[in-house]
Amino acid sequence: MTQSLPLGTHTETLHGFQIHRARLDPGAQQRLLEQVRDVVAAAPLFTPETRGGKAMSVRMTSAGKYGWFSDRSGYRYLPQHPSGSPWPEIPAVALDLWRDLVDARRLPDCCLINFYDRPARMGLHQDADEADFSWPVLSVSLGDSALFRVGGVNRRDPTASTWLESGDVVLFGGAARRAYHGIDRIRFGTSALLRNHGRINLTLRVVD
Repeated sequence: MTQSLPLGTHTETLHGFQIHRARLDPGAQQRLLEQVRDVVAAAPLFTPETRGGKAMSVRMTSAGKYGWFSDRSGYRYLPQHPSGSPWPEIPAVALDLWRDLVDARRLPDCCLINFYDRPARMGLHQDADEADFSWPVLSVSLGDSALFRVGGVNRRDPTASTWLESGDVVLFGGAARRAYHGIDRIRFGTSALLRNHGRINLTLRVVD
């Protein structure tokens, strides 16, 4: 059950995507960042490849039971980091968001962590590698502003865009669960959360 939002926040809807503005206050953002750093220390960031063999512009890692991975063999979830070590636990601040906004009885299997540095972006794509699409995806933004573009379930559907700021949380389920979405660009230097700027995005999903 969704709890009351912190003072000063509000919720918008864009093509079925619920955007909880400033859901995380600066203190919560800092705590989550520290927990992300612990994840990266245990499961270092790596650069995945597309099916065509092209290196993605983002670096990533994961936490939880599974981690998302991509190479020439395709997109899939793995039970361990590419190094062979197990994935760390999902950050507690992210799990609290899931409990508040989704469901406390069924926790996510995966927290995918993407790091956007110059000139990283994320083309329009669907989150379609999970077994059960009845569960939503919860996305958390930390660091510099990102231009978020969303469309429909077909790639050629009309799109709309909005800027996501540090502390914003996006939830998409129902008809929007398989909608195309992506990050067109990062406005570097808009947040002081990360020492050398950039953006971190966490997405929590039920995989099984």
